[in-house]
Amino acid sequence: MLRILLLSTLAATIIAFSPIIANGPPSSSYKLSAPSSSSSSLAVTIMEEVKVGDKIPSVILKEGQPDYGAPKDVNISDLIAGKRVAIFAVPGAFTPGCSKSHLPSFMTAQDELKAKGVELTICIATNDAYVMEAWGRTSGGADAGIIFLSDANAELSRALGLSIEGGILVRTKRFSLIADDGVVTHYFSSAKESSDTWAPNVLAAL
Repeated sequence: MLRILLLSTLAATIIAFSPIIANGPPSSSYKLSAPSSSSSSLAVTIMEEVKVGDKIPSVILKEGQPDYGAPKDVNISDLIAGKRVAIFAVPGAFTPGCSKSHLPSFMTAQDELKAKGVELTICIATNDAYVMEAWGRTSGGADAGIIFLSDANAELSRALGLSIEGGILVRTKRFSLIADDGVVTHYFSSAKESSDTWAPNVLAAL
């Protein structure tokens, strides 16, 4: 028992003081797992960043419901199957850049996106489903037709190689993409400029 406690303490210390794990390079995501009782090492799996041609993985996300109803399970791959969709992710709901620029750009671009054959627009963040529902409702994004989904466990963010590890809440790097029947056809990273992921840049590429 003492050995397990010491190993857990060591792992927590490594996570807290490692700049690589806390920040992560632009093209990588880190998935952490606790060490087993037979090993003192910290397992870190580096996921490659999503690229054109990749398939969106089958991951269960949560969709918040009105009046604080129980969140609904949504398999992202089932939701987008057979459709051309726009998916964009933000580091946090209600945060300034996301609320003032990224989200509004997709709200005002809905008619243009549909004219380009985009049938569905999905917003993702690692906030819980209740926060995502409130953000969609109060921002007007839900009324514009955007679906707000919670990736609270960062499963999709990590699978796409776009998680920001460290701290209490794992967040998602800002990005946008277009997928046809679940396959990524266009990918827009915020590595250079946040505006590269906004709707005008997405529309210009379609």
